[in-house]
Amino acid sequence: MMGTAMRWTRMAMLGALATLLLQPVRAGAASPPVLQAHLDGEINGVTAGYLQQAVARAAGERASALLLVTDTPGGDSQSMDTIITALLNSRVPVVAFVYPAGARADSAGLFVDQAADLVAMAPGTNLGSAHPIQAGGSDLTGDLGKKVLNDAVTRVRNLATVHGRNADWCEKAVRESVNINAEQAVDLHVADLEAADVASLLRALDGRTLKRPDGSQVQLALAGARIEDYPMPWSQQWLHALIDPNVAYLLLLLAAFGILVELTTPGAILPGVVGVISGVLALVALVGLPINLGGVLLILFAFGLFVADIKAPTHGILTAGGVIAMLLGSALLINTGPVGLGVSPWVTLLGALASLALFGVVLRKAIAARSRPAFVGAERLIGEIGEVREPLHPQGLVWVDGSLWRATAAGAEIPAGSRVRVVDRKGLELQVAPVEGGT
Repeated sequence: MMGTAMRWTRMAMLGALATLLLQPVRAGAASPPVLQAHLDGEINGVTAGYLQQAVARAAGERASALLLVTDTPGGDSQSMDTIITALLNSRVPVVAFVYPAGARADSAGLFVDQAADLVAMAPGTNLGSAHPIQAGGSDLTGDLGKKVLNDAVTRVRNLATVHGRNADWCEKAVRESVNINAEQAVDLHVADLEAADVASLLRALDGRTLKRPDGSQVQLALAGARIEDYPMPWSQQWLHALIDPNVAYLLLLLAAFGILVELTTPGAILPGVVGVISGVLALVALVGLPINLGGVLLILFAFGLFVADIKAPTHGILTAGGVIAMLLGSALLINTGPVGLGVSPWVTLLGALASLALFGVVLRKAIAARSRPAFVGAERLIGEIGEVREPLHPQGLVWVDGSLWRATAAGAEIPAGSRVRVVDRKGLELQVAPVEGGT
Protein backbone atom coordinates (compact mmCIF):
# COMPACT_ATOMS: atom_id res chain seq x y z
CA MET A 1 0.00 0.00 0.00
CA MET A 2 2.74 2.36 1.05
CA GLY A 3 4.84 1.29 -1.99
CA THR A 4 1.94 2.07 -4.35
CA ALA A 5 1.54 5.54 -2.82
CA MET A 6 5.23 6.27 -3.22
CA ARG A 7 5.11 5.23 -6.87
CA TRP A 8 2.18 7.55 -7.51
CA THR A 9 3.95 10.40 -5.73
CA ARG A 10 7.10 9.84 -7.76
CA MET A 11 5.10 9.79 -11.01
CA ALA A 12 3.31 13.01 -10.06
CA MET A 13 6.60 14.77 -9.36
CA LEU A 14 8.05 13.60 -12.67
CA GLY A 15 4.94 14.79 -14.48
CA ALA A 16 5.14 18.20 -12.85
CA LEU A 17 8.83 18.48 -13.74
CA ALA A 18 8.13 17.55 -17.37
CA THR A 19 5.34 20.11 -17.53
CA LEU A 20 7.66 22.78 -16.18
CA LEU A 21 10.38 21.95 -18.67
CA LEU A 22 7.94 22.08 -21.58
CA GLN A 23 6.71 25.59 -20.65
CA PRO A 24 7.65 28.18 -23.37
CA VAL A 25 10.42 30.58 -22.41
CA ARG A 26 10.38 34.18 -23.62
CA ALA A 27 13.02 34.91 -26.25
CA GLY A 28 14.10 38.10 -24.52
CA ALA A 29 15.00 36.16 -21.36
CA ALA A 30 16.90 33.33 -23.06
CA SER A 31 18.33 34.91 -26.22
CA PRO A 32 21.56 36.89 -26.18
CA PRO A 33 21.08 40.62 -26.72
CA VAL A 34 21.43 42.53 -29.96
CA LEU A 35 24.20 45.10 -29.57
CA GLN A 36 23.29 48.39 -31.26
CA ALA A 37 26.12 50.70 -32.44
CA HIS A 38 25.91 53.95 -34.39
CA LEU A 39 27.74 55.24 -37.46
CA ASP A 40 26.86 58.95 -37.36
CA GLY A 41 28.57 61.78 -39.23
CA GLU A 42 31.85 61.60 -41.08
CA ILE A 43 33.91 58.43 -40.99
CA ASN A 44 37.28 59.08 -39.37
CA GLY A 45 39.80 57.52 -37.01
CA VAL A 46 37.58 57.98 -33.96
CA THR A 47 34.66 56.31 -35.74
CA ALA A 48 36.89 53.39 -36.74
CA GLY A 49 38.14 52.92 -33.18
CA TYR A 50 34.61 53.05 -31.76
CA LEU A 51 33.25 50.45 -34.21
CA GLN A 52 36.22 48.16 -33.58
CA GLN A 53 35.28 48.32 -29.89
CA ALA A 54 31.65 47.58 -30.76
CA VAL A 55 32.62 44.49 -32.78
CA ALA A 56 34.83 43.23 -29.93
CA ARG A 57 32.09 43.88 -27.35
CA ALA A 58 29.47 42.06 -29.42
CA ALA A 59 31.77 39.05 -29.64
CA GLY A 60 32.60 39.18 -25.93
CA GLU A 61 28.91 39.25 -24.96
CA ARG A 62 28.06 36.55 -27.53
CA ALA A 63 25.40 38.87 -28.94
CA SER A 64 22.83 37.55 -31.38
CA ALA A 65 23.86 40.26 -33.83
CA LEU A 66 25.57 43.62 -34.12
CA LEU A 67 23.11 46.24 -35.38
CA LEU A 68 24.92 49.16 -37.05
CA VAL A 69 22.56 52.14 -37.37
CA THR A 70 24.00 54.21 -40.23
CA ASP A 71 23.74 57.87 -41.23
CA THR A 72 26.95 59.11 -42.86
CA PRO A 73 28.05 61.24 -45.84
CA GLY A 74 31.34 59.31 -46.06
CA GLY A 75 34.82 59.95 -44.77
CA ASP A 76 38.47 59.08 -45.15
CA SER A 77 39.43 55.83 -46.87
CA GLN A 78 41.90 54.64 -44.22
CA SER A 79 39.25 54.64 -41.50
CA MET A 80 36.78 53.08 -43.93
CA ASP A 81 39.18 50.20 -44.56
CA THR A 82 39.62 49.68 -40.81
CA ILE A 83 35.86 49.44 -40.29
CA ILE A 84 35.38 47.11 -43.27
CA THR A 85 38.05 44.74 -41.96
CA ALA A 86 36.43 44.70 -38.51
CA LEU A 87 32.96 43.95 -39.91
CA LEU A 88 34.13 41.22 -42.27
CA ASN A 89 35.93 39.46 -39.41
CA SER A 90 33.20 39.93 -36.82
CA ARG A 91 32.36 36.74 -34.94
CA VAL A 92 28.70 37.77 -34.73
CA PRO A 93 26.42 38.65 -37.68
CA VAL A 94 26.42 42.34 -38.64
CA VAL A 95 23.22 44.08 -39.74
CA ALA A 96 23.61 47.57 -41.23
CA PHE A 97 20.45 49.66 -40.94
CA VAL A 98 20.24 53.04 -42.72
CA TYR A 99 17.91 54.78 -40.25
CA PRO A 100 15.95 56.98 -39.48
CA ALA A 101 14.12 58.63 -42.39
CA GLY A 102 16.41 61.17 -44.01
CA ALA A 103 19.55 59.18 -43.18
CA ARG A 104 22.04 58.16 -45.86
CA ALA A 105 24.97 55.84 -46.51
CA ASP A 106 26.95 57.75 -49.12
CA SER A 107 30.52 57.46 -50.38
CA ALA A 108 32.53 55.48 -47.80
CA GLY A 109 29.22 54.65 -46.09
CA LEU A 110 28.23 52.51 -49.09
CA PHE A 111 31.41 50.46 -48.73
CA VAL A 112 30.87 49.99 -44.99
CA ASP A 113 27.26 48.86 -45.43
CA GLN A 114 28.19 46.43 -48.18
CA ALA A 115 30.65 44.84 -45.74
CA ALA A 116 27.74 43.94 -43.41
CA ASP A 117 26.08 40.53 -43.54
CA LEU A 118 22.72 42.18 -44.13
CA VAL A 119 21.71 45.68 -45.28
CA ALA A 120 18.35 47.18 -44.31
CA MET A 121 16.98 50.64 -45.03
CA ALA A 122 14.19 52.72 -43.56
CA PRO A 123 11.73 54.53 -45.86
CA GLY A 124 13.01 57.96 -46.85
CA THR A 125 16.68 56.98 -46.77
CA ASN A 126 19.23 56.65 -49.59
CA LEU A 127 22.69 55.33 -50.41
CA GLY A 128 25.34 55.51 -53.15
CA SER A 129 27.39 58.45 -54.55
CA ALA A 130 30.74 56.70 -54.11
CA HIS A 131 32.80 58.11 -56.99
CA PRO A 132 36.47 58.67 -56.00
CA ILE A 133 37.33 62.30 -55.28
CA GLN A 134 40.27 64.26 -53.97
CA ALA A 135 40.37 65.54 -50.42
CA GLY A 136 39.23 68.97 -51.58
CA GLY A 137 36.24 67.53 -53.45
CA SER A 138 37.51 67.66 -57.05
CA ASP A 139 37.73 64.66 -59.39
CA LEU A 140 40.83 62.53 -59.65
CA THR A 141 42.20 62.58 -63.18
CA GLY A 142 44.97 60.99 -65.22
CA ASP A 143 46.63 57.66 -64.45
CA LEU A 144 46.21 58.19 -60.71
CA GLY A 145 42.47 58.70 -61.16
CA LYS A 146 42.18 55.48 -63.17
CA LYS A 147 44.18 53.55 -60.59
CA VAL A 148 42.09 54.77 -57.67
CA LEU A 149 38.82 54.26 -59.55
CA ASN A 150 39.66 50.67 -60.53
CA ASP A 151 40.71 49.86 -56.97
CA ALA A 152 37.46 51.26 -55.56
CA VAL A 153 35.39 49.37 -58.13
CA THR A 154 37.09 46.07 -57.35
CA ARG A 155 36.70 46.61 -53.62
CA VAL A 156 33.00 47.41 -53.69
CA ARG A 157 32.28 44.53 -56.10
CA ASN A 158 34.04 42.12 -53.76
CA LEU A 159 32.04 43.33 -50.78
CA ALA A 160 28.73 43.07 -52.63
CA THR A 161 29.53 39.69 -54.20
CA VAL A 162 30.62 38.01 -50.98
CA HIS A 163 27.20 38.85 -49.50
CA GLY A 164 25.22 37.98 -52.65
CA ARG A 165 24.16 41.54 -53.48
CA ASN A 166 24.07 43.52 -56.72
CA ALA A 167 27.76 44.13 -57.55
CA ASP A 168 26.93 45.73 -60.90
CA TRP A 169 24.93 48.55 -59.34
CA CYS A 170 27.57 49.09 -56.65
CA GLU A 171 30.15 49.47 -59.41
CA LYS A 172 27.87 52.00 -61.09
CA ALA A 173 27.65 53.95 -57.82
CA VAL A 174 31.45 54.20 -57.82
CA ARG A 175 31.91 54.98 -61.51
CA GLU A 176 28.93 57.32 -61.98
CA SER A 177 28.19 58.40 -58.40
CA VAL A 178 24.51 57.39 -58.70
CA ASN A 179 22.24 57.29 -55.66
CA ILE A 180 18.99 55.42 -54.92
CA ASN A 181 16.32 55.36 -52.23
CA ALA A 182 15.33 52.48 -49.96
CA GLU A 183 12.62 51.01 -52.22
CA GLN A 184 14.90 51.08 -55.27
CA ALA A 185 17.77 49.58 -53.27
CA VAL A 186 15.65 46.60 -52.24
CA ASP A 187 14.29 46.11 -55.78
CA LEU A 188 17.83 46.17 -57.19
CA HIS A 189 19.07 43.93 -54.38
CA VAL A 190 21.60 46.48 -53.20
CA ALA A 191 19.86 46.30 -49.81
CA ASP A 192 18.20 43.18 -48.44
CA LEU A 193 14.99 44.60 -46.99
CA GLU A 194 13.10 47.71 -45.95
CA ALA A 195 11.94 48.26 -42.36
CA ALA A 196 10.22 51.16 -40.64
CA ASP A 197 12.10 50.88 -37.33
CA VAL A 198 14.38 48.64 -35.30
CA ALA A 199 11.59 46.53 -33.77
CA SER A 200 10.02 45.70 -37.13
CA LEU A 201 13.47 44.98 -38.55
CA LEU A 202 14.21 42.42 -35.84
CA ARG A 203 10.82 40.74 -36.37
CA ALA A 204 11.47 40.53 -40.11
CA LEU A 205 14.92 39.00 -39.56
CA ASP A 206 13.86 36.41 -37.02
CA GLY A 207 14.58 32.92 -38.38
CA ARG A 208 16.49 34.23 -41.41
CA THR A 209 19.66 32.41 -42.44
CA LEU A 210 22.72 34.44 -43.35
CA LYS A 211 25.85 33.35 -45.17
CA ARG A 212 28.94 34.76 -43.47
CA PRO A 213 32.06 35.92 -45.37
CA ASP A 214 33.95 32.84 -44.11
CA GLY A 215 31.39 30.55 -45.81
CA SER A 216 29.55 29.55 -42.64
CA GLN A 217 25.80 30.02 -42.16
CA VAL A 218 23.97 31.35 -39.14
CA GLN A 219 20.26 31.48 -38.36
CA LEU A 220 19.05 34.63 -36.65
CA ALA A 221 16.79 34.40 -33.59
CA LEU A 222 15.88 38.03 -33.02
CA ALA A 223 12.13 38.22 -32.37
CA GLY A 224 11.71 39.97 -29.03
CA ALA A 225 15.45 40.11 -28.46
CA ARG A 226 16.71 42.69 -25.99
CA ILE A 227 18.40 45.72 -27.61
CA GLU A 228 21.57 46.77 -25.82
CA ASP A 229 22.50 50.26 -27.02
CA TYR A 230 26.22 50.98 -27.20
CA PRO A 231 26.64 54.70 -27.96
CA MET A 232 29.98 56.32 -28.58
CA PRO A 233 31.53 57.36 -25.23
CA TRP A 234 31.41 61.11 -24.53
CA SER A 235 35.19 61.42 -24.80
CA GLN A 236 35.10 59.91 -28.29
CA GLN A 237 32.09 62.06 -29.22
CA TRP A 238 34.05 65.19 -28.28
CA LEU A 239 37.08 64.01 -30.23
CA HIS A 240 34.89 62.99 -33.19
CA ALA A 241 33.53 66.53 -33.42
CA LEU A 242 36.99 68.02 -32.93
CA ILE A 243 38.77 66.13 -35.71
CA ASP A 244 36.43 67.31 -38.40
CA PRO A 245 38.82 68.59 -41.13
CA ASN A 246 37.19 72.04 -41.19
CA VAL A 247 37.31 72.39 -37.39
CA ALA A 248 40.95 71.25 -37.27
CA TYR A 249 41.89 73.73 -40.00
CA LEU A 250 40.14 76.67 -38.31
CA LEU A 251 41.78 75.83 -34.98
CA LEU A 252 45.17 75.79 -36.71
CA LEU A 253 44.55 79.25 -38.19
CA LEU A 254 43.28 80.62 -34.88
CA ALA A 255 46.39 79.32 -33.14
CA ALA A 256 48.69 80.96 -35.67
CA PHE A 257 46.81 84.27 -35.58
CA GLY A 258 46.70 84.39 -31.78
CA ILE A 259 50.40 83.65 -31.32
CA LEU A 260 51.49 86.11 -34.01
CA VAL A 261 49.30 88.90 -32.59
CA GLU A 262 50.79 88.23 -29.14
CA LEU A 263 54.33 88.40 -30.55
CA THR A 264 53.65 91.66 -32.39
CA THR A 265 51.72 93.18 -29.45
CA PRO A 266 53.57 92.13 -26.28
CA GLY A 267 51.43 92.22 -23.15
CA ALA A 268 48.07 91.65 -24.88
CA ILE A 269 47.94 88.22 -23.14
CA LEU A 270 44.47 87.19 -24.39
CA PRO A 271 45.51 86.52 -28.03
CA GLY A 272 48.43 84.42 -26.77
CA VAL A 273 46.24 82.38 -24.42
CA VAL A 274 43.64 81.77 -27.15
CA GLY A 275 46.41 80.90 -29.60
CA VAL A 276 48.06 78.34 -27.33
CA ILE A 277 44.76 76.64 -26.42
CA SER A 278 43.73 76.54 -30.09
CA GLY A 279 47.15 75.16 -30.99
CA VAL A 280 46.84 72.29 -28.53
CA LEU A 281 43.33 71.46 -29.77
CA ALA A 282 44.50 71.68 -33.40
CA LEU A 283 47.34 69.28 -32.62
CA VAL A 284 44.91 66.80 -31.04
CA ALA A 285 42.59 67.10 -34.05
CA LEU A 286 45.33 66.76 -36.67
CA VAL A 287 46.79 63.67 -34.98
CA GLY A 288 43.46 61.94 -35.65
CA LEU A 289 43.49 62.89 -39.34
CA PRO A 290 45.66 61.73 -42.24
CA ILE A 291 47.88 64.79 -42.72
CA ASN A 292 49.65 65.64 -45.96
CA LEU A 293 53.15 66.88 -45.08
CA GLY A 294 53.25 69.03 -48.22
CA GLY A 295 50.14 70.91 -47.09
CA VAL A 296 51.61 71.55 -43.63
CA LEU A 297 54.87 72.88 -45.10
CA LEU A 298 53.02 75.20 -47.49
CA ILE A 299 50.94 76.69 -44.65
CA LEU A 300 54.06 77.23 -42.52
CA PHE A 301 55.77 78.79 -45.54
CA ALA A 302 52.77 81.11 -46.00
CA PHE A 303 53.03 82.41 -42.44
CA GLY A 304 56.78 82.81 -42.91
CA LEU A 305 56.13 85.01 -45.93
CA PHE A 306 53.58 87.06 -43.99
CA VAL A 307 56.05 87.76 -41.17
CA ALA A 308 58.91 88.46 -43.61
CA ASP A 309 56.78 91.03 -45.45
CA ILE A 310 56.26 92.89 -42.17
CA LYS A 311 60.02 93.04 -41.54
CA ALA A 312 61.26 93.63 -45.11
CA PRO A 313 60.33 96.57 -47.40
CA THR A 314 58.69 94.42 -50.13
CA HIS A 315 55.40 96.41 -50.05
CA GLY A 316 53.04 93.40 -50.07
CA ILE A 317 54.72 91.13 -52.62
CA LEU A 318 55.53 88.48 -50.02
CA THR A 319 52.01 88.72 -48.58
CA ALA A 320 50.54 87.95 -52.02
CA GLY A 321 52.82 84.91 -52.24
CA GLY A 322 51.74 83.90 -48.74
CA VAL A 323 48.06 83.94 -49.73
CA ILE A 324 48.78 81.67 -52.69
CA ALA A 325 50.80 79.31 -50.49
CA MET A 326 47.99 79.36 -47.91
CA LEU A 327 45.37 78.36 -50.50
CA LEU A 328 47.49 75.51 -51.85
CA GLY A 329 48.47 74.26 -48.41
CA SER A 330 44.89 74.36 -47.15
CA ALA A 331 43.67 72.33 -50.13
CA LEU A 332 46.36 69.70 -49.54
CA LEU A 333 46.36 69.69 -45.71
CA ILE A 334 44.00 66.78 -45.05
CA ASN A 335 44.69 63.67 -47.13
CA THR A 336 41.36 61.93 -46.61
CA GLY A 337 41.68 59.65 -49.61
CA PRO A 338 39.67 59.01 -52.75
CA VAL A 339 36.28 58.49 -51.10
CA GLY A 340 36.72 61.02 -48.33
CA LEU A 341 36.04 64.59 -47.41
CA GLY A 342 38.72 67.24 -46.88
CA VAL A 343 38.75 70.88 -45.88
CA SER A 344 35.86 72.67 -47.55
CA PRO A 345 36.95 74.98 -50.40
CA TRP A 346 34.82 77.71 -48.82
CA VAL A 347 36.60 77.31 -45.48
CA THR A 348 39.94 77.36 -47.34
CA LEU A 349 38.97 80.61 -49.06
CA LEU A 350 37.78 82.06 -45.75
CA GLY A 351 41.13 81.20 -44.15
CA ALA A 352 43.08 82.83 -46.97
CA LEU A 353 40.96 86.00 -46.84
CA ALA A 354 41.27 86.20 -43.04
CA SER A 355 45.05 85.84 -43.33
CA LEU A 356 45.15 88.53 -46.00
CA ALA A 357 43.03 90.90 -43.89
CA LEU A 358 45.04 90.39 -40.70
CA PHE A 359 48.48 90.66 -42.23
CA GLY A 360 47.32 93.42 -44.57
CA VAL A 361 46.48 95.60 -41.55
CA VAL A 362 49.77 94.74 -39.84
CA LEU A 363 51.72 95.32 -43.06
CA ARG A 364 50.06 98.68 -43.61
CA LYS A 365 51.07 99.81 -40.13
CA ALA A 366 54.61 98.56 -40.72
CA ILE A 367 54.90 100.49 -44.01
CA ALA A 368 53.54 103.64 -42.35
CA ALA A 369 56.05 103.27 -39.52
CA ARG A 370 58.92 102.85 -41.97
CA SER A 371 57.88 106.00 -43.85
CA ARG A 372 57.96 108.18 -40.71
CA PRO A 373 61.21 109.78 -39.51
CA ALA A 374 63.06 108.04 -36.73
CA PHE A 375 62.08 108.98 -33.19
CA VAL A 376 65.03 107.45 -31.39
CA GLY A 377 68.80 107.81 -31.50
CA ALA A 378 70.94 110.65 -32.80
CA GLU A 379 68.44 111.73 -35.46
CA ARG A 380 65.60 112.34 -33.06
CA LEU A 381 66.24 116.07 -32.49
CA ILE A 382 67.53 117.03 -35.93
CA GLY A 383 65.28 119.72 -37.39
CA GLU A 384 63.74 120.68 -34.05
CA ILE A 385 63.44 124.36 -33.14
CA GLY A 386 64.84 125.52 -29.78
CA GLU A 387 65.54 128.68 -27.73
CA VAL A 388 68.96 129.93 -26.64
CA ARG A 389 69.13 130.16 -22.85
CA GLU A 390 72.83 130.97 -22.54
CA PRO A 391 74.59 132.98 -25.31
CA LEU A 392 76.39 130.83 -27.83
CA HIS A 393 79.94 132.13 -28.47
CA PRO A 394 80.26 129.53 -29.89
CA GLN A 395 79.10 127.26 -27.00
CA GLY A 396 76.26 127.73 -24.60
CA LEU A 397 72.91 126.27 -23.53
CA VAL A 398 69.69 125.84 -25.54
CA TRP A 399 66.21 124.62 -24.63
CA VAL A 400 65.02 121.96 -27.12
CA ASP A 401 62.11 119.48 -26.85
CA GLY A 402 61.56 120.14 -23.17
CA SER A 403 65.20 119.73 -22.11
CA LEU A 404 68.27 121.90 -21.64
CA TRP A 405 71.15 120.94 -23.97
CA ARG A 406 74.74 122.10 -24.43
CA ALA A 407 75.02 123.46 -27.95
CA THR A 408 77.61 124.85 -30.35
CA ALA A 409 76.80 127.46 -32.96
CA ALA A 410 78.52 127.68 -36.31
CA GLY A 411 79.50 131.21 -37.21
CA ALA A 412 78.68 134.37 -35.27
CA GLU A 413 77.63 134.57 -31.63
CA ILE A 414 73.93 133.93 -30.99
CA PRO A 415 72.41 135.92 -28.08
CA ALA A 416 70.08 134.51 -25.42
CA GLY A 417 66.40 134.38 -26.42
CA SER A 418 67.15 133.67 -30.07
CA ARG A 419 65.52 130.81 -31.90
CA VAL A 420 67.77 128.10 -33.36
CA ARG A 421 67.37 124.94 -35.40
CA VAL A 422 69.19 121.69 -34.55
CA VAL A 423 71.30 120.65 -37.53
CA ASP A 424 73.36 117.85 -35.99
CA ARG A 425 74.12 116.02 -32.78
CA LYS A 426 77.37 114.61 -31.45
CA GLY A 427 76.84 112.67 -28.29
CA LEU A 428 75.19 114.97 -25.75
CA GLU A 429 76.04 118.17 -27.65
CA LEU A 430 73.88 119.71 -30.35
CA GLN A 431 74.99 121.63 -33.41
CA VAL A 432 72.61 124.55 -34.05
CA ALA A 433 72.09 127.33 -36.55
CA PRO A 434 70.09 130.56 -36.13
CA VAL A 435 66.56 130.75 -37.50
CA GLU A 436 66.05 133.81 -39.67
CA GLY A 437 63.86 136.30 -37.89
CA GLY A 438 64.04 134.21 -34.74
CA THR A 439 65.13 136.89 -32.29
